[in-house]
Amino acid sequence: MSPRFSGRISGGKISSMPLSIIRSGNAVSERSDLDRNLITRIIVALIFGPLIILLSYLGGYWLFGMVMLFAVIGIIEFMLGCGIRVNMLPFWLTVVFTAGILTVSMLISMTSGLIILAGYFICLGVITAVRNISPSNLFKQQSFLIWGTAYISLLYPFVYHVRQLSEQGGDWMLFMFGTLWLSDTLAMFVGKAIGKKKLAPTVSPNKTIAGFVGGMTGGIIVALILGFWLLSNIDLYLLIIAGILVSLIGQIGDLVESCWKRAIGIKDSSAIIPGHGGVLDRFDSLLFAAPVLYLFLNHFIYR
Repeated sequence: MSPRFSGRISGGKISSMPLSIIRSGNAVSERSDLDRNLITRIIVALIFGPLIILLSYLGGYWLFGMVMLFAVIGIIEFMLGCGIRVNMLPFWLTVVFTAGILTVSMLISMTSGLIILAGYFICLGVITAVRNISPSNLFKQQSFLIWGTAYISLLYPFVYHVRQLSEQGGDWMLFMFGTLWLSDTLAMFVGKAIGKKKLAPTVSPNKTIAGFVGGMTGGIIVALILGFWLLSNIDLYLLIIAGILVSLIGQIGDLVESCWKRAIGIKDSSAIIPGHGGVLDRFDSLLFAAPVLYLFLNHFIYR
């Protein structure tokens, strides 16, 4: 059978090229783009990863400033992704209240932060209700803003509280970040190598059950390593449970963020971190894992 050709008119003549060659060239180009993206991803991780770990280990106002920065960028990414424009009053109201809730929740108490969050809901309801928009759009905008503010302002403070919970808080920060990053890495490579059955095809088509199991294995590996290195006073079975919980909930957090992005039709929350996307893309798993780790530590280890 003769090869199929793709033709086009150029200067009155038809120039042709086999479709197989075109497809081959596209495949090579896609692989090249993936390789460049992976290299960028690794370089950025090597530069900023140690800095994030250092600030997390130091704790105090260093960690407070980092959490505040990530949270404010995160809520801005969320609102822009949902179509809330910068020149709208609800946009800046949400940024200010998010910063206020975070400050109070980290430096005073989570209960006080909840009171401010309730105040935000009231202010948001009044401001959006008097605007001249249709009821359906009003409800949609309010839902986005309420979900985004609660999602970020209530979960991010737990990153700070994990560090401040005990004298070993810095070691637990290493544990949490190490578990999440190794889980993410193993999930990606195991999924690409042997993953066939999809984990949640309608939400995140690239995630596989094999990758999910590989990620869980990462949590156990980190638990064993740090159990002998930094947290030797903690029972090994508790460390393994903590590692499994952090890995499991972290991957669930990743799926939740993927669901949000798919619902509003975006690939990344932003492009602020080269090779990684946005702050919400990079720290989605952390947002869900930190509260669970904090509750586990508070109830089973430092009770």
